[in-house]
Amino acid sequence: MKRIRKSKTRITIDDFVKAMKKANREAEQQRLGPGFHAKDKVHRSKKLYTRKEKHKRNNN
Repeated sequence: MKRIRKSKTRITIDDFVKAMKKANREAEQQRLGPGFHAKDKVHRSKKLYTRKEKHKRNNN
């Protein structure tokens, strides 16, 4: 009788990283919705002029 060899496939580090990136991206899309979402926002100066009422001081 001949022995049947089963091919042993090994998961490489590259495969693991690729799978984790894909899983993280899918989880992010479920949480935030489709499309691009920035992780960091631009810091706006307090001295920057704005006309919104919530930013105006009540010095009257």
